[in-house]
Amino acid sequence: MDHFDDLEIRAPAQRLDEQFAALPGLISLAKAKAPHFGRLLDGVDPDSVTGPAALARLPVTRKADLIRLQKEAPPFGGLVTDWGGIGRILQSPGPINDPEGARTGFWRLGRALHAAGFRRGDMVQNCFSYHFTPGGWIFDDACRAMGCPVFPAGVGNTEQQVQALVGLSVVGYVGTPSFLRIILDKAREMGVALPALRKGLVSGEAYLPPQRTAFRDAGVEVYQCYASADLGLIAYESPGPERIVEGMIVDEGVIVEIVRPGTGDPVPDGEVGEVVVTAFTPEYPLIRFATGDLSAVLPGPSPCGRTNMRIKGWMGRADQTTKVKGMFVHPEQVAEVLKRFPDVAKCRLVVAHDDASADVMTLRCATSGAGDDALAARIGEALQAVTKLRGRVDFVAESDLPNDGKVIEDTRTYG
Repeated sequence: MDHFDDLEIRAPAQRLDEQFAALPGLISLAKAKAPHFGRLLDGVDPDSVTGPAALARLPVTRKADLIRLQKEAPPFGGLVTDWGGIGRILQSPGPINDPEGARTGFWRLGRALHAAGFRRGDMVQNCFSYHFTPGGWIFDDACRAMGCPVFPAGVGNTEQQVQALVGLSVVGYVGTPSFLRIILDKAREMGVALPALRKGLVSGEAYLPPQRTAFRDAGVEVYQCYASADLGLIAYESPGPERIVEGMIVDEGVIVEIVRPGTGDPVPDGEVGEVVVTAFTPEYPLIRFATGDLSAVLPGPSPCGRTNMRIKGWMGRADQTTKVKGMFVHPEQVAEVLKRFPDVAKCRLVVAHDDASADVMTLRCATSGAGDDALAARIGEALQAVTKLRGRVDFVAESDLPNDGKVIEDTRTYG
């Protein structure tokens, strides 16, 4: 099996040892050079963070906090360690300022391109935007690091996109899956064949099974990766035998944890939770960065031969904050109630309307034993103390609580 490098086929124990041997140095650098982490990790001994349990005790930095942090300390909120190592300042919606390192391969997406079949010399049409947002630059950096010539097409201008694909004998596409579908439809409308186009790597939106099938029917084998402007590559698809894809493989340059939304507490493998990433990027060393995305760990190794942890890919957003009777209720508040009752294995706050269209809250709790009225009363008191709102408590079987990462479910309808 052809791999990008030997890191991908390390024994899992070796990978764990090597990553946690390097982690104290990253934490020391962040504390010394990035003011945000100097404050956040004050009192943390970097040399003590030598395993997953120790890492899980560190505080998280949430993506949702970046707008505030960057306003307080522009342009990067005190998270950059080396201004001389930054080549570009880009912007994501928010706005959030995103630093791009000056070195080639900063975003680490070459690994995903390789897994998708891209090789040195393949001409690539990059249909991510190069304007303001990082998408175009992230994939441009990856292609150049791989030795793939890039045509920076951006978005729109579908007739010109088709003409470029033909005129440049483009082998690979990078962009969103929906825009590739638009380009292929335009080529058919124009009566233009695209014989050279055979591979693609997509990101930026959900990649649906019908899209994958349509691309294969058109002769283009397309895989996806999970990346962000803050972290670069997080995980990527890698086909096994018979082109079968089972989840996404975590990148070698990050440590991924799946935690209960609203907390930094890891959940058991297989349970849906929020993706928290620690990135070994010295210029911008994000430590326990809570992405706001949901995913879950898949069991066992990938059929493709790569040995890193697999996740299911993007499964929605973790931010489930809602307003009840004019007051915000946050996932971390539900998590605080849960922590007070060790016998409660899992819970879910359901917000609904009663017959008079008034807001009502029900905390559905799965317990290790039989719940009784006394326990329900104590949980209800804790819920009111934490949220300042009254709510009903129901006991259910753990199997009755869907494994979808939701801590708060809002079932209210309007209109």
